[in-house]
Amino acid sequence: MIRALDLTKRFENTNAVDHLTLTVEPGEILGFLGPNGAGKSTTVKMLTGMLQPTQGTAEIAGFDILKHPMEVKKRIGYIPESGAMYDSLTPAEYLDFVASLYHLDPKLAESRFNDLLDIFGILHVKDQRLTELSKGMKQKVLISSAFIHRPDVIFLDEPLNGLDANAAMVVKELLKKLAAQGKTIFFCSHILEVVERICTRIVIVDRGQQIIAGTAQSICEDTDSSSLEDAFSRITGVRDVGDLSDDLLAALERV
Repeated sequence: MIRALDLTKRFENTNAVDHLTLTVEPGEILGFLGPNGAGKSTTVKMLTGMLQPTQGTAEIAGFDILKHPMEVKKRIGYIPESGAMYDSLTPAEYLDFVASLYHLDPKLAESRFNDLLDIFGILHVKDQRLTELSKGMKQKVLISSAFIHRPDVIFLDEPLNGLDANAAMVVKELLKKLAAQGKTIFFCSHILEVVERICTRIVIVDRGQQIIAGTAQSICEDTDSSSLEDAFSRITGVRDVGDLSDDLLAALERV
């Protein structure tokens, strides 16, 4: 599970994350939403040990992120928004390298990554250099690397970027089944329809602070909104999209 208490990250005079407290239980898929600059990626980086909090702390699967960072890393899978990969490696070499970091048996690792690449329909390119693959294929390899050690807690930051419709459906169904097995899933995305469909609970943040939390239905009811998209716009103070689009068109038509 994930527990964050008073989690804060300050950059100079700005709190990117401002006294955030939340819990994500085993079996939950938490949708973590917010506009650009709301602190979503900073929160994920703190929870995964890539950034140290200015204040507060958190536990992942029972281990304190500051006191036991290696134990935390053993138990998490992470799909970043834009993951850097070793393009000179092949998918097989890259996944074998990731598996070795988790001390997986080489034969077990090979079996797992072959299964994952086959599920994503890219087993036939496992021996090509990553630099030769499309963005979507690289994303499939990156997703496979996050699942290969069967982590208890999975962090996903815009995981569907670059994926075709079929691969995106596979990922969504996989997340549901992992949650059913008791895995804890922390899902960041700007695709609100996906969040509304697969997440069991949603937290919306803005300017580093939690604004509202609940199911998609309860958030819509609390904000008198017809959809999560409408609720998100109201909560984060976005101007009416119709008026905004009219203004944009008018600006483009000016001579």
